[in-house]
Amino acid sequence: MSTQRYRTVGFVLGLGLLSTLLFLAGNHSLPLSHASNPGSAGSVAGTTTIPTTVPAAVQAPAAGFTDVAQRVTPAVVNIVTVMTEKIADGAASPDGLRDRMDEFFGQPFGPRRGPQGPGFPNPWEPRGPRGGQGSGVIISSDGYILTNHHVIDRAREVIVTLPDKREFKGRIVGTDPKTDLAVVKIDAQNLPTIPWGDAAKLQVGEYVLAVGNPFGLNSTVTLGIVSAVGRGHMGITQYEDFIQTDAAINPGNSGGALVNTRGELVGINTAIFSQSGGYQGVGFAISTTMAKPVYESLVKTGTVVRGYLGVGIQDLNQDLAKSFRLTDSRGALVNEVKEGSPADHAGLQQGDVILEYQGTPVEDAVVLQRLVTRTPVGAKVSVKIFRDGRERELTITIGEQPDQAKVARVETAERDVALAGAVVQDLDRETARELGLTGKTQGVVVTDVEPDSSAQKAGLLPGDVIKEINRRPVRSVKDFEKLSSEVKKGENVLILITRRGASLFLSATV
Repeated sequence: MSTQRYRTVGFVLGLGLLSTLLFLAGNHSLPLSHASNPGSAGSVAGTTTIPTTVPAAVQAPAAGFTDVAQRVTPAVVNIVTVMTEKIADGAASPDGLRDRMDEFFGQPFGPRRGPQGPGFPNPWEPRGPRGGQGSGVIISSDGYILTNHHVIDRAREVIVTLPDKREFKGRIVGTDPKTDLAVVKIDAQNLPTIPWGDAAKLQVGEYVLAVGNPFGLNSTVTLGIVSAVGRGHMGITQYEDFIQTDAAINPGNSGGALVNTRGELVGINTAIFSQSGGYQGVGFAISTTMAKPVYESLVKTGTVVRGYLGVGIQDLNQDLAKSFRLTDSRGALVNEVKEGSPADHAGLQQGDVILEYQGTPVEDAVVLQRLVTRTPVGAKVSVKIFRDGRERELTITIGEQPDQAKVARVETAERDVALAGAVVQDLDRETARELGLTGKTQGVVVTDVEPDSSAQKAGLLPGDVIKEINRRPVRSVKDFEKLSSEVKKGENVLILITRRGASLFLSATV
């Protein structure tokens, strides 16, 4: 068959297929048609048109998000700080921008190869003033701006530039390093603002926009979705409630706005996870659920007042849950109760598992931490706990967190520890003093962990003090040997230790 004949057959078949499609289209609406408006003149009489419009909740505007961008960008400012470098005598200085940016963003300015290596100036050379740069969000029309603590940390001068190029000298109203938030005030009136949004209503998959000044590129807007909400255990700040997003966040975005599609502020852009120092699709913004009360407290008093229980808490794992006779690993395990604290006065005990706080389920230690710190001082709260195989209700009067207290110090028992392989000795006064322990601490100190033992693989470290085995006190090596010998093979053992001054429960199957 000739080439011409192939072409003729193909043409005929093509016409036949096209005719079939036209026939079908005349009798059935195509499910993805954009010309299927109700009552359209193009509809065939006697047929039913299947709606094809994407639900409004997930449909992007025809013009993108231009309206939202135009409304929010005037209220996102550029913040430049002037700091003084450290000099040879090691005196304290406001130079912290690179340290902070490296901490939160990796090393965008080049890798460090030692204090005198490439990418880092010689620390023995006196250096003059140096600047840092970040973003901020205008919250009130009279000039109060919310930003990150690390943007203005140790700055001796703060310059705020608005998108209309007006420049103001900023005054630091207050900072809160524990959440990495700060408030700056400029002398201006009738400024554009971004209204507060309800971050608690954010849903995974929802569109969000990040607005800031990455690398000094003012009024940059990037689009992404909410990848996750309520992120904790990140190790970025002491108190964490992060929104995870894939909207591009880069150095200079710190302190900028994360807004929803209604143009409402739902987060303050703070950090990224990156192996390159640049954007890799994983960014974090402080939820306004946490940021708003911090802002209001800083504006009103210049400080942040937090609720205080006076406990050390940790997450549960399956083995710990089994040891405490729980059916699952939800809740926050109390590993320490500070003497004289609100928790102590209410009767909370070491080994209690907090299941609910004011009727709200406590999924883990971070959730409890958030709930406690947001509770007004003096409030009476109901707490449901699990103790000795049954649930109980306690009422606790929330106190004010002392300056140095760690109300919800979270210790995570990610790895279970067996007793085999641990070498211990009695804890004498000298050893206790070296470990920074009080005279009341009793137990045996781990002096060595055998290589390749289950203790080493699980993470038991020299310097740990074993205080209890299966809720029975360990006061000496003799107690340790007796109690550990009573644990049969295959049984679960619960161990209470002190590590670097903090109590921690560990559980293992022998």
